[in-house]
Amino acid sequence: GTLLLTLIAMLFAVPFGIISAAYLVEYAGDNIVVRIIRTCVNTLAGVPSIVFGLFGLAFFVLYLFPLFNLKAAPCVLSASLTLAVLVLPVIIRASEEAIKAVPQTYKEASLSLGAGKFKTFANVTLPAALPGILTGIILSLARAAGETAPILFTGAVALGPIPKSLFDSTRALSYGSYDMAVGDRLSAMVPHQQYGMVMTLILLVLSLNIIAIIIRSRVSRRLRGG
Repeated sequence: GTLLLTLIAMLFAVPFGIISAAYLVEYAGDNIVVRIIRTCVNTLAGVPSIVFGLFGLAFFVLYLFPLFNLKAAPCVLSASLTLAVLVLPVIIRASEEAIKAVPQTYKEASLSLGAGKFKTFANVTLPAALPGILTGIILSLARAAGETAPILFTGAVALGPIPKSLFDSTRALSYGSYDMAVGDRLSAMVPHQQYGMVMTLILLVLSLNIIAIIIRSRVSRRLRGG
């Protein structure tokens, strides 16, 4: 359940984050509206995660799902979308800084050869900024996998079967360890189960980070011609 929530959240957050950062840097310019948007993104990056959980419950579960004639109940999809909103500001800021760090001469050389602005971004700027973007994705990946508050109201359950669809609730390591710590007297008699659950979560986050770091290092070597 934890792996499913994390991967689906990143599937939503990464494309939107990169596209938003590219628009802010390459197309939006520098005006009062863009400054307000950047301020809002920076503010959202520091909002407590429980606020995102309440937002996910109010917007996705109680408003958006009934709007599309779906069952208004917490599920994997609503929890993943909430996690995606949670990590989106981090991905936008990291991607924006990575795109800004690309030397202007790269873009000028591409434009002087007749490439358009979009083609220059897709073929020159984005590959050069990819290591920095992947750094933001790695940080977001770890946060999404370890968060409890956003999925508390939007899709996680303490006990339940493996979800058969995106509209079923799921167990998650972070919420399971929290529930065992505060709400289950029987689990206090067998603390090794809680320790095992926490260790599994740590190993899962560590494994995801290692995979992402390996991908980033390979991309960096390829860009350097190694």
